Amino acid sequence: MSASIALVDDDRNILSSLSIALIAEGFVTRLYSDGHAAFKALSDNPPDLVVCDIKMPNLDGIELLRRLREKNDLPFIFLTSKTDELDEALGFAMGADDYIAKPFSQRLLIARIRALLRRADLSRRPPEEDGEAEALPEAFARGRLLMDPARHRVQWNGSDVALTVTEFMILEALAQRPGIVKTRNQLMDAAYQDDIYVDDRTIDSHIKRLRRKFRENAPDFNAIETLYGAGYRFNEE
Repeated sequence: MSASIALVDDDRNILSSLSIALIAEGFVTRLYSDGHAAFKALSDNPPDLVVCDIKMPNLDGIELLRRLREKNDLPFIFLTSKTDELDEALGFAMGADDYIAKPFSQRLLIARIRALLRRADLSRRPPEEDGEAEALPEAFARGRLLMDPARHRVQWNGSDVALTVTEFMILEALAQRPGIVKTRNQLMDAAYQDDIYVDDRTIDSHIKRLRRKFRENAPDFNAIETLYGAGYRFNEE
């Protein structure tokens, strides 16, 4: 089944050109030029991935992402201008998975969409393809943490913690080797494949959001440790 991509932008020319390019690549597109309409539609029927402009009237991309994150953790890519660094940082803090700066190459955006969908594995792909059983990654436990990559499931002390694809990949990279320091570059490589570049503040924003999510149910959570000047590590309790 073709992946469904929701495009949200008040510039109808961008919506039209992106939709044509994505359809040519085999995707199904859903177009929204208004944030309020997008929120209602995406809440009732989530797509596989959202590409959204930040600067929109009435309901901007940041607020749309905040509201959607209260309901689900679907993959989310922001479109932003090169000068909107504050918006980029805020977007990552709210749980965006990636961003593309305008003006952008459609080929680059499509590559990032494919990479993010692969990382998400669509979370709905059946465990068998072409009639052969697929080897699924095994669940593992690290102290009070339980991670099940095949089901994109995380638990802490028996309680589920909902993570975005990027947050899951970063946590998995840390938890696979407790006590080992991972640099920001190593975490970027784990979470952003296919030569996608992001800067240091992106990883820092994702780490802050990870901690906040765990502390909503476990205020004493301190398993992700910052080593200033070096990176991060997971401490198995």
